Amino acid sequence: MKLTLAFSPVACSLVPYVLLTEAGAEFDTLNIDMSRNQNHRPEYLRINPKGKVPTLIIDGYPLTENVAMQIWISRTFPQAGLLPQDPLEQAKAISVMSWCSAGLHPKLTQQARPERYCSIEGTADNVKALGSESLFEMLEIADEMLAGREWFLDQFSCADVYFYWVFRRSGFFKPGLAQFTHCAAHMQRMEKRPSVQKFLVFEAQVKAQFAQS
Repeated sequence: MKLTLAFSPVACSLVPYVLLTEAGAEFDTLNIDMSRNQNHRPEYLRINPKGKVPTLIIDGYPLTENVAMQIWISRTFPQAGLLPQDPLEQAKAISVMSWCSAGLHPKLTQQARPERYCSIEGTADNVKALGSESLFEMLEIADEMLAGREWFLDQFSCADVYFYWVFRRSGFFKPGLAQFTHCAAHMQRMEKRPSVQKFLVFEAQVKAQFAQS
């Protein structure tokens, strides 16, 4: 099986990269510089017409949408235990993953791309502020969910990786996240995992390559 991950630093391609590493899968990366709009160039749009990163190319088939990639990885490499086998526990994990995708993630986009939410001149700060308020409300919920536990479920799962990206990315826009003590502790636990440490080294290398090109 040939796997290639379309990858961009800082983007949520962190999630499948870490999960593939956790699974012990062999994969290549197709590094996309989104700061130079490479994700909207014709050669990439032929792979993913949505112009989004990540894309996981499986034997030539481009699988899009992060939650779908996470589920595919967990089912293709069941020995890694990335999702629980119990149907309800698995549904709980997918619930957190879906919340990250449909709830938290858009609020981060609202910080980075306020013009996508309102194009009226002078509204960017207000759009960002409203997004930040909603983001903080959801982080408070996540903080309560993590109180007194290491992971969102009784074991490490895909849900933890996606939320790790969300909380890490939140720090790029809102450095003052110290109030979310359980989320911060979760992030520290994640960054002790060899898969995440490998990712951080790789991301820094790609950033350096992009800076030199």
